[in-house]
Amino acid sequence: MSNIPADLRFAESHEWARQESDGTVTVGISDHAQKSLGDVVFVELPKVGQVLKAGNAAGVVESVKAASEIYAPVGGTVTAVNEELGEEPELVNEEPYDAWIFKLKPSDKSEFKKLLDAAGYKALIDE
Repeated sequence: MSNIPADLRFAESHEWARQESDGTVTVGISDHAQKSLGDVVFVELPKVGQVLKAGNAAGVVESVKAASEIYAPVGGTVTAVNEELGEEPELVNEEPYDAWIFKLKPSDKSEFKKLLDAAGYKALIDE
């Protein structure tokens, strides 16, 4: 069974989003997504300053089985990327909710509220 933290929101494309106290949103991929991908061997990060719309491709996670795009769960400007994943992409498998991929400053704060809560995401992956 996948671990689904109650304090996060989720996109149907399996990214998690956490609203930070400074208003930024931290993004990673869910435990369910990393298990489906298998051993992650490479993470392509977005560029700091890049402007994304909700649902836009922001990067790629490659595993021994497949490559999967990472989508922005909310729109905004990328403010930081997790450079550590360049050297240690396996962190996505080991700690999917600590190994964030990028942070952004949302352009429309209401988009965050439209993401699935933990119960909604659990229902999605249990279908």
